Amino acid sequence: MLLFIDPLYILLGVIGYVLMFFIASFIAPKVASKFAGKFSLFASMIILSSSILIISGTIIYLVLAYAEVYIDFILLVVFVFISNFLIYLISPFMINLSYGAKQDNKLQEIVDEVAKKLKVKKKFKAMQVEMPPNAFAYGNFLTGRFVAVSTSLANMVDKEELEAIIGHEIGHHKHRDVAIMLIFGILPSIIYYLGYSMIRSSFWRRSDEERRGSSLFLIGFLLVLASFFIQILVLAFSRLREYYADYEGAKATSKRAMQSALVRIYNFYYESPRALNRIRSEKFRTLFTYSLVEAVASPYVSLDEIERIKKKNVSPIQEFMSTHPPIPKRLMSLESFSL
Repeated sequence: MLLFIDPLYILLGVIGYVLMFFIASFIAPKVASKFAGKFSLFASMIILSSSILIISGTIIYLVLAYAEVYIDFILLVVFVFISNFLIYLISPFMINLSYGAKQDNKLQEIVDEVAKKLKVKKKFKAMQVEMPPNAFAYGNFLTGRFVAVSTSLANMVDKEELEAIIGHEIGHHKHRDVAIMLIFGILPSIIYYLGYSMIRSSFWRRSDEERRGSSLFLIGFLLVLASFFIQILVLAFSRLREYYADYEGAKATSKRAMQSALVRIYNFYYESPRALNRIRSEKFRTLFTYSLVEAVASPYVSLDEIERIKKKNVSPIQEFMSTHPPIPKRLMSLESFSL
């Protein structure tokens, strides 16, 4: 039976997502408030990445030690890796096709200029895409590295703000975020399928192995829950990488230019519900700089406007279920960077 029509697979997914919403609503905000400001960005990334690797590695080791012959771990890893790797390979083609990406000579000049400022020697292909205001980095060793900017965003910002946005996207390439997030994204998938396989195996135990089957079911169920918990940690790590990329955008221009660009994007989505509805229906909505706000860009961004948005309240659920941090928090984070 195919996984996506397997009732057990669907049920476990629903339970996992309920867990994620519970953590995002009640636990995560309290934990975040206790640790806020206690670690630098770089220390936070090291701590969080180490936690993901240690927790995932320990779980996988203990499960293999217990499961013995019931789960073909090598086959499982190969399946998860190949499926993720295929997505990694074909996603640039899908993005180019979906958004009508075209190389733009004028944009290429700006991308080259920003790469030079950031002392990045690699060549990036500047792509113009047709979509709501947004910019993103993508690509692989087959297609090359792309920096995409939507026409609507390029028309909405001034040159320095555009350079800051491009610096942010080049920062993702510089930090190898596409590959890093691919690797970290595989870990919760492996643990989820381990749990799913153990639950499936528990249904086929003989009567003299009923106790063993019950144990497999319980451990498998706990693994499914653990995989969603690790997924939350991966999402948190992804948000830290966004702060890290903001640093590159500010370094290429200035803190004020990076903040101003973010404010324009925030204001656009804050005032335009139709733009928000369109983004929610997009196939690649995780690429969006900030997909959970609404709006309309103002022609000028003042310091007062930046300060006002920095004080905006942020929904914990929206934050912890997103790959990107809320813009108010990104504005505050930029203040702490020493360039």
